[in-house]
Amino acid sequence: MSPPVRVGVTPGIDIWTRPWEERRKVVNLVADAGIDHMFFADHVSFRIGHGHDGMVISAALANLHPTLGIYLGVYLLALRHPVPVARQLANLAEMAPGRISFGIGVGGDDRHEVEVCGVDPRTRGKRTDESLDVLQRLLTGATVDHQGEFFSFEQARIVPVPNPPIPFYVGGRSDAALRRAGRFAKGWLGAWCSSRRYAEALRVFDDAAAEVGRHFEPDHGIQLWVGVGADQTEAASFVGPAMEGFYRVPFDKFARYTPHGTIEDIVDFLSPYLEAGCRHFNLTPVATSTEAGIEAIGEVGDRLRSMAD
Repeated sequence: MSPPVRVGVTPGIDIWTRPWEERRKVVNLVADAGIDHMFFADHVSFRIGHGHDGMVISAALANLHPTLGIYLGVYLLALRHPVPVARQLANLAEMAPGRISFGIGVGGDDRHEVEVCGVDPRTRGKRTDESLDVLQRLLTGATVDHQGEFFSFEQARIVPVPNPPIPFYVGGRSDAALRRAGRFAKGWLGAWCSSRRYAEALRVFDDAAAEVGRHFEPDHGIQLWVGVGADQTEAASFVGPAMEGFYRVPFDKFARYTPHGTIEDIVDFLSPYLEAGCRHFNLTPVATSTEAGIEAIGEVGDRLRSMAD
């Protein structure tokens, strides 16, 4: 049986600059809209120094609402040591049991961000693989001795064990990322790809999982910015400048991978991904206001779920 369709939202990048009561109102609006989880990315020093630490944001969200899911996607695992990451995840699971989803990536958009953390960008993939192996062993409560290319330690142990276990997802566009997802994750978290590429990617995932003897029902996702407006032109005028400001890249480079327009336009854009096997959608809306974007994603989620029934 396929996992249920889930829809998540970034409830406005500006949420942390708002007074505390306003933060709660925004998060409550997410819950009232029927949205399954909130998600945030993780950056240390992106482009010209921007960032939000994914673990800090997740802890804050865990304490703003008692039931909403929290999805960290994607966390730049290669920039951290796996033992303290395991401790952070174990504590998050105590704060919000069964509500944490952990997505990881190698951070391919800004090599300088990797360099300033003391990591050679050429080693990101290998470091991530080694960290994932260590991290998943630690989160079972095992006492771990490890001698690897990047990390070496003895008698590391992290308790209590998350109950239920935290699901892992791996993001990235390359076949290497897909193979990593197949080896380590519950599913792949796609981005910036066509629905045809998405379907092809899931076959790479399946092959990689089978090679290491993993047989399970995956839970794949996709992470996208979304423009919401009266038509596609207005919606592009909202989401385009927001993306250009963040990525420092013209919106033309992203437009064909960015649903924008009315609710109907957005659902039409996303439905082929649903048909290809996507089961959760992490959406960053840009609209006339944070509140309008959240309400729109709630309606998109209702329609996607009804299509999957």
